[in-house]
Amino acid sequence: MAHTFPFSAIVGQEDMILAIQVVAVDPSIGGVLVLGDRGTGKSTAVRALADLLPPIKVVSGCPYGCDPANSHAQCDACRALGNAMPAAGSKGAKPAKAIPSETRPVPVVDLPLGATEDRVVGALDLEKALSQGIKEFAPGLLARANRGFLYIDEVNLLEDHIVDLLIDVAASGENLVEREGLSVRHPARFVLVGSGNPEEGELRPQLLDRFGLSVEVKTPQDLALRVQVVRRRDAFERDPAAFRAEWDKANQKLRQRIVRAQKAIGQIEVDDAVLLLCAALCHSLGTDGLRAELTLLRATRAYAALMGDKTVNHSHLRAMAPLVLRHRLRRNPLDDTGSGVRVQRAVDEVLAA
Repeated sequence: MAHTFPFSAIVGQEDMILAIQVVAVDPSIGGVLVLGDRGTGKSTAVRALADLLPPIKVVSGCPYGCDPANSHAQCDACRALGNAMPAAGSKGAKPAKAIPSETRPVPVVDLPLGATEDRVVGALDLEKALSQGIKEFAPGLLARANRGFLYIDEVNLLEDHIVDLLIDVAASGENLVEREGLSVRHPARFVLVGSGNPEEGELRPQLLDRFGLSVEVKTPQDLALRVQVVRRRDAFERDPAAFRAEWDKANQKLRQRIVRAQKAIGQIEVDDAVLLLCAALCHSLGTDGLRAELTLLRATRAYAALMGDKTVNHSHLRAMAPLVLRHRLRRNPLDDTGSGVRVQRAVDEVLAA
């Protein structure tokens, strides 16, 4: 089994590290897009995401990892299994039994650029069909990513027909496969995480809008920081197990922080004054629709929980606004300033009013 670089050992790229932690606290934010120079640790940080995530309970043997406690987000087989369990208090019935469950790590699934449509959505299991004459569905990458994270490196180079599939599934939370005499519908609720170099191509606007947060990473210019990055990477490659053991305590501390924030987020208060600022900021920047406001609300609330605060305030809005809004701006031919600068300028104006 390949070792991943420990998340807590990553240095620099503060926006990327923060965005990943915020999405780990509240996956409903909608994922992270990391764009920037090659060799700046984009894929390293995303693959280290598993270090932040506590294990989850799934229905035993379910290929989709359904939640045994949530019948509304289960596949047909798990829902039927739950209905077959004796109900508590029913006449002549034994005490209610829970659906058999097991614990698994939160899935972080790679979607390679060359993946076929069958590999992504699933298809007929040809081996069983040919050897046993059984018509059975072989789940794809979307099934494996359910309740987890789907990572696409070089997401801006993804083929258009795969992009269309991802947009449909991300919007509905379900994957519907109808081919080769099969008709299968299964849950596919995942957080989309992508990385890429914008010099190699742009993302389609429809896919870009599906990312809740966007961060830009650049090659560090501080010499001491560059040396520190190289030294840690070299130590990891020489002895991955020892390096991970060295950073295990820091990783556990970081995970506990994420878990505390996940538990506290339901009690975080967001008053109408903050909501009004969110709306005013998005209106000032001319974002399309209301998804920007919703994402900004969720992101500031998750960030407040991560910081251990009870209510959302201006500091949370300042921290999250560039990550939420940078990739949602319309191009202005009369303003050649960067999107991050435009967002920061709007934040200063709105909060000062």
